[in-house]
Amino acid sequence: MNIKKIMVPTDGSDFGKIAIEYGIYIAKRFDAQLTGIHVMDIRLIQGPVFTDISGSVGLPPYQEFLPMLQDSLEERAESILQAFRTQCEEAGVHTETKKTVGVIDETIVEEGINFDLILLAQRGEHFHLGGALLGSTAESVVRKSRRPVMVTPATFQEIESMGLAYDGSGPADNALQLVVELYEQTAWPLTVIIITDDHSVGASLDQKIEDFLEPYKIDSTTIILRGKEEREIIKFIKEGSVELMVMGAYGHNRLRELILGSTTSYVIRKSTIPVLLSR
Repeated sequence: MNIKKIMVPTDGSDFGKIAIEYGIYIAKRFDAQLTGIHVMDIRLIQGPVFTDISGSVGLPPYQEFLPMLQDSLEERAESILQAFRTQCEEAGVHTETKKTVGVIDETIVEEGINFDLILLAQRGEHFHLGGALLGSTAESVVRKSRRPVMVTPATFQEIESMGLAYDGSGPADNALQLVVELYEQTAWPLTVIIITDDHSVGASLDQKIEDFLEPYKIDSTTIILRGKEEREIIKFIKEGSVELMVMGAYGHNRLRELILGSTTSYVIRKSTIPVLLSR
């Protein structure tokens, strides 16, 4: 994973500031360019809900509010991006910024095509307005992005080691390749966790990992755990033996996700360390 261009969507939230802190840390580590982007939500500008409300309660027509609303969003965007620039400059990291309008998650995915890594806060400014119920921006971006996405937690800590959750799926194989590339640039020790109640499956996956990693001489350990995937991953994270978790994004089929819920979504929401996800 040759990280030379990192994108950090920023919304001015506390979680967003931690994402910037991780962006600065990784940019320094990889000598990468850091770009902050702020997306002004087009649904606030073209909102039919607002139009309906303004008419039904006797407010002046929506068109009269529109210039004021756009000015307010522009002003806020400039303020957020200036704070991003200041945070980066104080850390000695050269940065660029971009302001755009669109549907937030879709715009982040589109802009992210031009970067090697998207670094995104676990929660944004609208989390309490329905993010927990409707699915967060982070989850939506991870599901749609063609680039690796790192979802950052509520607090920052330096990365000194990494974990990999491995289930043998295509996305998990991509994540395995990702940790090899990360190791070559960072020498972060690796702990691989396999979660299965089937001994033969565990042994087979363990052998597959050993064969794949053997040529790279990586400092690695593999642990086989029993239980529910999502709960065991979070339990492992909370034990504190790694500072970065790498995994394949949405490795199982959509039907299973709809019936049982998604391991990826659960881990994104609950993790106390950054989670790096690869499709």
